[in-house]
Amino acid sequence: MRNFKKAKRIVIKVGTNTLTTDNGVDSDYIRTLAAQMALLQKDGRQVLLVSSGAIGMGAKSLHLDGPVKDMQLRQACAAIGQPLLMHEYHNAFTDEGLIVSQVLLTAEVLNNRKTYLNLRNAIESLFKLGVIPIINENDSVSTAEIGTAFGDNDKLSALVASKIDADLLIMLTDIDALYDKDPRKFEDAKPIRVVTEITPQLVKAAGSKGSKYSTGGMKTKLAAAEIASSAGCRIVLAHGKEPDVIARILDGQEVGTLFMPAQKLSNRSRWILHSRAQGTIHIDEGALAALRKHKSLLPSGVTSIEGNFPAGAVVMLNSTAKAVCSLSSQELQKVAGMHSAKIREILGPDHRDVVALPEDIVFLSHPKE
Repeated sequence: MRNFKKAKRIVIKVGTNTLTTDNGVDSDYIRTLAAQMALLQKDGRQVLLVSSGAIGMGAKSLHLDGPVKDMQLRQACAAIGQPLLMHEYHNAFTDEGLIVSQVLLTAEVLNNRKTYLNLRNAIESLFKLGVIPIINENDSVSTAEIGTAFGDNDKLSALVASKIDADLLIMLTDIDALYDKDPRKFEDAKPIRVVTEITPQLVKAAGSKGSKYSTGGMKTKLAAAEIASSAGCRIVLAHGKEPDVIARILDGQEVGTLFMPAQKLSNRSRWILHSRAQGTIHIDEGALAALRKHKSLLPSGVTSIEGNFPAGAVVMLNSTAKAVCSLSSQELQKVAGMHSAKIREILGPDHRDVVALPEDIVFLSHPKE
């Protein structure tokens, strides 16, 4: 289970608590991190870093005490902290003879198929050039209110690992493993070394977030593990400041908690599964039964539509599946409940006679968002 010799493409996520001290950025730790990642690249592996810390660094530069909750202030802190963070990374990786690049993302980049593919191609190009991409959420512009925020960098790292078909996601945090109880509250809490399935009991045992500047916590890491799992990607959760932690993980040592992957979905299915739904199509039981037999969704099975979305958007089908809809919400309103032959008669000859094809429909085994 811990044989990572064939893991060529690796995503490393490091959290705010690990990167910073009470006085600001931990420059010594960033240099240590750079040295460990340099060894991976010299070993012929492709490595990508997802880094938190921009908001925390900005807040400390402004001498703010306590959590930054106001959205506009968080965006200002991110704008201040991001260049400071990248300056530290640039210096540390340059000392190792490596070049880094900055990639700032919002959720809409991954939700849109075209921009997602552009991102994937850009990262592939950076890998070929021997450059280490450093990814962070674009906190200066992304907000939950307009649907452009990921919510936390745990989820972002898992989505990135899924999108680039990573073999391994290493999540470096300020706790050494997943425990059966919150170790900050219970002295008899025991570490769990291998997780084959994320159960409700595990989620219940997860504590709250552990940093005044971060948005993550153990629950967000479990949610991230579920996302990466669908890509067939193994995940290791470990304490970021353990000596040589990355090398020890790759050597197969029992460090942290290993999350085993589920059955791997296709790249397109994963994109559909993890994209934000732009609306909901309600369908009847007959249509739902047909979809489970890998049939197309026909307009005759549509009972109602929620939301305003274009053709090609990812939508929910009841609360059971996600699909890429071949019609816009306005077009679908005109043909809902009708026979397929009516689509081209009403909408024109260039339209498909189905609402969604089988390969564009993914069932949810459990909630993903």
